[in-house]
Amino acid sequence: MTPSLQVIHIGTATAILDINGVNFLTDPFFSPAGTSWSDERITLTVSDDPALKLDQLPVIDAVLLSHEDHFDNLDDLGRQLLNGRSVFTTADGAKNLAPRPTVHGMKPWEKINITIAGKKFEVIATPTQHVPGMECTGFIVTGEDFGHGRDSLPNAIYFSGDTVYIEELKNIANRYHIKAAIMNLGNAHAPNFADMTAPPFQITMDGQSAARLFRDIKAGVLIPMH
Repeated sequence: MTPSLQVIHIGTATAILDINGVNFLTDPFFSPAGTSWSDERITLTVSDDPALKLDQLPVIDAVLLSHEDHFDNLDDLGRQLLNGRSVFTTADGAKNLAPRPTVHGMKPWEKINITIAGKKFEVIATPTQHVPGMECTGFIVTGEDFGHGRDSLPNAIYFSGDTVYIEELKNIANRYHIKAAIMNLGNAHAPNFADMTAPPFQITMDGQSAARLFRDIKAGVLIPMH
């Protein structure tokens, strides 16, 4: 027995993960090309339209939200999808999105057992290292009908969220048999606002670090995005 997975990439870190017939949406972002956000330090401009608009989506059963405080992971359009659905995110994110009783704030390695669209799942939060001082999380999704794989470990699907390579993620290989790893890449860098003379610091994985993590967690398939 093994989980089925179909991935529809919508744009940036937004994708539909059809896991055993249940649709999980990652980091909802649907702003059209030309949309911009600015503060005193940085400007973000969207260069491409999403592959699907909100009214073109299939039924979305749950949302895996790595963090809610960056526009390219959750925009105003994406926020419309949070209401009335099971949403998994960081502890701070759940507080910031309140009052939404179906939003679950999670700490690293915390587990939630939940029934979604009539099927039982276990969602596990994974550690990340993104922008210093800000919370972010990845996720492992498994369930009672996922079966077992390598070394009799539970089969599972992994979504990295925004992160660079960190040693702690090696522990995934000791706990789960990752059938597919969806990883947010791009080798993004951010300015060091505390010291603008310092070089920018890396906030997402490049190809080399993603390949290293892929080998370390002994995953079956790598699906890059973002």
